[in-house]
Amino acid sequence: MTLHVHHAGDPAGPPVLAVHGVTGHGLRWRPLVTALPRLRWITVDVRGHGRSTWAPPWNLERHVADLVEVLDAEGVGRAAVVGHSFGGAIATHLARTAPERVDRLALLDPALGLDPQDMLAAAEDVRGEVAFATRDAARAAKAGTWADVPGALVDAEVDEHLEQRAGAWRWRLSQACLVAAWAEMARPAVVPPAGLPTLVVPAVRADFVSEDWLDDCRATLGADLTVAPVDAGHMVYLERPDEVAALLGDFLG
Repeated sequence: MTLHVHHAGDPAGPPVLAVHGVTGHGLRWRPLVTALPRLRWITVDVRGHGRSTWAPPWNLERHVADLVEVLDAEGVGRAAVVGHSFGGAIATHLARTAPERVDRLALLDPALGLDPQDMLAAAEDVRGEVAFATRDAARAAKAGTWADVPGALVDAEVDEHLEQRAGAWRWRLSQACLVAAWAEMARPAVVPPAGLPTLVVPAVRADFVSEDWLDDCRATLGADLTVAPVDAGHMVYLERPDEVAALLGDFLG
């Protein structure tokens, strides 16, 4: 397959496709996988990240097509889909493009319809080289941006996602892909299709999820929408894994 896929949980359980955000990888979902082992977890390294291909294009349409390919290869007709940040945008577009493949949708602080000027600034920040002289320097930088994530999860991130490449320590991802992702997040926001049970978990201490978008979701989804804010920063499922796992467990049934 185009994407590198991680498998966990109960192979006979209800399938859940999990999609990480920018800079991430499929093994970031381990805290939720551990908390909900009865599910059949299919977690991917999104194109441009981890052990998947880094080749473009990196637009939402290509990411959606990659996920459909994964579901086909896994023999899964319909799955619950969980997405964080840009992964939430990909998951939402998957639900709109191929609604017959998505049974339920859980969006953890999704990143859709973000301010274009903010996205320009974010893209400028990441388009240069990101390299570290030592492993410890890389860990310190990650810990600085993940101030409320437990140290053990920072260590796990370093173990899985950091590598020596071209004479320095670098995260296992394409910087060019990150620039494209910020551009995709500046697209006009869309909402999940009507009739799809959807859980949205806004991070209270972040500003990715707007009230206007939530109002649009309420107008389209009605009783099929559940909004459950969590008092955390943007890395909500790493900062509050037990709380997010409980919400997902209830939602997935």
